[in-house]
Amino acid sequence: MPSSSSPAASRVRRRNRTLAAIAAGLAAVVTAVLALTLDDGPSGTASQDSAVADTSTPDAQTSALLALARRDTDDPLAVGDADAPVVMIEYSDFQCPYCGKFARDTEPELIRSYVDKGVLRIEWRNFPIFGEESEQAARAAWAAGRQGKFWEFHDQAYSTTHKKNTGAFSTDKLTAMAEAAGVTDLAQWRADMDSDAADTAIQRDQNEGYSLGVTSTPAFLVNDVPVLGAQPADTFEQTIEAAEAAAKAAR
Repeated sequence: MPSSSSPAASRVRRRNRTLAAIAAGLAAVVTAVLALTLDDGPSGTASQDSAVADTSTPDAQTSALLALARRDTDDPLAVGDADAPVVMIEYSDFQCPYCGKFARDTEPELIRSYVDKGVLRIEWRNFPIFGEESEQAARAAWAAGRQGKFWEFHDQAYSTTHKKNTGAFSTDKLTAMAEAAGVTDLAQWRADMDSDAADTAIQRDQNEGYSLGVTSTPAFLVNDVPVLGAQPADTFEQTIEAAEAAAKAAR
């Protein structure tokens, strides 16, 4: 065990202080916010009714949910215009088979139909819940993002379905994915993977999800409307179009 004055102990204390500040900030944002109650069925999907917003949700809750969209123009883990009327926040794990199904079957069509037309922005949140390989994959993806290759890495990681924690996201496999994604400075990528900044970024995403009540993946927030599980494309399309109409009406 490291002594209280060792560099490792100092790093832990710094990380704990950072995470406490993040958690406090999130708590202020999501106080009294609608919880996302996940009810996954055997297929990994939630009932379509779960995607319908409660019309009695107070304006304060709606505002708090909308405020979770970061809209950072420099965010490498986002795609789409920062000022798009609809933001879909995605909480996902690279080992989750249903996240992979969404990434392969549904997300490309949403990008063509809504992101490319300026209607939708997708903001990724790392939400690793399946153990060490999930954590490592999240770090690897975040580090790829530091070189502008997050989405390319995302596509490599989700190109096929893997059994959880069986070596599919080992260091060697992650390095191969990074190379295939076009990451050019692998030494810097490895350093970024192991950095305090990676710790902070991933914990920020996890704390945000847990504050909303997210406990499994994939989970989505489309403006202020939760969509839970790998729903059919029609569900996402209807929810995005309804959110766009609501955003226009609120102007």
